[in-house]
Amino acid sequence: MAAVGSGGSTATAGPGAVSAGALEPGATTAGETAHRRLKYISLAVLVVQNASLILSIRYARTLPGDRFFATTAVVMAEVLKGLTCLLLLFAQKRGNVKHLVLFLHEAVLVQYMDTLKLAVPSLIYTLQNNLQYVAISNLPAATFQVTYQLKILTTALFSVLMLNRSLSRLQWASLLLLFTGVAIVQAQQAGSGGPRPLDQSPGVGLAAVVASCLSSGFAGVYFEKILKGSSGSVWLRNLQLGLFGTALGLVGLWWTEGTAVARRGFFFGYTPAVWGVVLNQAFGGLLVAVVVKYADNILKGFATSLSIVLSTVASIRLFGFHVDPLFALGAGLVIGAVYLYSLPRGAAKAIASASAPTSGPCTHQQPPGQPPPPQLSSHHGDLSTEPFLPKSVLVK
Repeated sequence: MAAVGSGGSTATAGPGAVSAGALEPGATTAGETAHRRLKYISLAVLVVQNASLILSIRYARTLPGDRFFATTAVVMAEVLKGLTCLLLLFAQKRGNVKHLVLFLHEAVLVQYMDTLKLAVPSLIYTLQNNLQYVAISNLPAATFQVTYQLKILTTALFSVLMLNRSLSRLQWASLLLLFTGVAIVQAQQAGSGGPRPLDQSPGVGLAAVVASCLSSGFAGVYFEKILKGSSGSVWLRNLQLGLFGTALGLVGLWWTEGTAVARRGFFFGYTPAVWGVVLNQAFGGLLVAVVVKYADNILKGFATSLSIVLSTVASIRLFGFHVDPLFALGAGLVIGAVYLYSLPRGAAKAIASASAPTSGPCTHQQPPGQPPPPQLSSHHGDLSTEPFLPKSVLVK
């Protein structure tokens, strides 16, 4: 029976086995084949998850009949996310309840300052999730999907301001292209003049999606900064976020819809479609965080672009959405911008390895007697390529 190692080579105990070093030139090992397969499975999962969340929310919010309270859906998603992370931590402690309780007491209560730091991103994430429901309720799914890519712009700007990152010229050009594409889509939306439901307001939807993009960019970069400055596991940090998110979500529920929820019930208007939205929102980010380690940034750019196309096609079939040349132009610019923005990140890895100290000319020589500088990560601190990151940190 073959065993696949972490390096992708295979070893067999039986006679006649071929070692990795004896492979023909150009041949691929079973590990490489499996990794390539997982990479494209990851791409498919990212595309489906990106598109399905927007479409499912839009579908659930436009169904005839009683409309569920969006604030309760946000709270339920936070509860399910927190429980999932708690179960994962329980598994990491090999099912030992005592060890888990001691670990949580130390991490959450004793180190309370680290816990309190997460109150800020948790508040913003809760606001962002509620704003998404407002935006999708007032904008066509395809329009929202295109406009929501502004979060790439806000995340990049906050990364420059808060993490002192630098962007290449191509990245700045792609951000300008992204803004132009979104502006064209919004101009098309404002000038369409077609019939729309009386309870939908494109202006409110645009304000909500812009506010959601701003909060997404700031919270994602802030959370990344916290992750870099602490040794806690990401599952623990997500559990802490879930605790704050549930509490803050309940406060928002009481403040905005408390009377109505008390009168009609917490689960008023819940249907299988609504539960699908809640589960997608709760587990989608964790799922993407697990599988994204198999896909590089270019594939993530492809996933975002394909999800926009998928959302548009599905909106035509499900909601009678009409694609005119202006929308197609704006969406095409956004898709191209997303792809171009992802390219320099992959190229940066090659540049980083090529700039490592060598014996060749034109390289920086280390002074005698001094230790070599520490090797930088190939992704330059970009946590989006790390496994198990929350959805909001991943720019998708």
